[in-house]
Amino acid sequence: MSPGPAGHVTRSPKSPRLETAPGAPLRRSLRTADGVTIDAAHDPGAESSGDLAFIVAHGFTGDLDRPHVRRAAAALARRGAVVTFSFRGHGASGGRSTVGDREVLDLAAAVAWARELGYTRIVTVGFSMGGSVVLRHAALYGAKAPGPVPGEPESAGEREGRERARTDAVVSVSAPARWYYRGTAPMRRLHWLVSRPEGRIVGRVGLRTRIHHREWDPVPASPVECVPLIAPTPLLVVHGDRDGYFPLDHPRMLAEASGGHAELWLEHGMGHAENAAAEGLLARIGDWGAAHAG
Repeated sequence: MSPGPAGHVTRSPKSPRLETAPGAPLRRSLRTADGVTIDAAHDPGAESSGDLAFIVAHGFTGDLDRPHVRRAAAALARRGAVVTFSFRGHGASGGRSTVGDREVLDLAAAVAWARELGYTRIVTVGFSMGGSVVLRHAALYGAKAPGPVPGEPESAGEREGRERARTDAVVSVSAPARWYYRGTAPMRRLHWLVSRPEGRIVGRVGLRTRIHHREWDPVPASPVECVPLIAPTPLLVVHGDRDGYFPLDHPRMLAEASGGHAELWLEHGMGHAENAAAEGLLARIGDWGAAHAG
């Protein structure tokens, strides 16, 4: 379930749909490179400079309408525009979750939409699973992103597609460093949810998350393997010292793999992902993104 060729991001033929409430975000159905329909929303922000957009990548079992995702988006909207979306298999998006593999294509579609809307400085902000996705996306679409396969021609459309999906700064919050981690009780429960048929039923019925039944083949590069490929794109790694899912060796591994390029914030008293991110932390993330993008 590894991503296909970079840059084949297309929009859904559906026209934009506005919410009925005055001032509500613009909603749009996007189509990924592998043909999955993704539900997305754009908020121009309260004090936007007009060129900066944050792309929020939620955690596993979240979606763009969840209160904790909306709270994070509202905090970032004080510094720029915000694009939120639901990963495949989540919320109103199509497809099934691959738990961090092909979700890179979902993020690429959201970034490309932000650039279509006119934003020239893009900051990807991911939480938990979304934190791993923004790292993998930056390795594929960052400033040092790989070009076409040597010896194979690249069309103008493919070059344009890779540029449209490029990110200018990356913030990874509460992300794992490596795959298949089962060292905490929450992660052992998550592996049951993903790997067992009865777990996937619980995910679909109880958590509104449709999980793919196939295992990864091939296994995608892990976050810690992707981090060395991100520089010179600015990278911020944020993690709480009370995270119940991933202990502190995960963010430290990520920072070490960057060779000193990444900035590491270890947040005292913070738990896991969006639910644990305090307003002050979200404001600091917004300030960091505004200062480092472009």
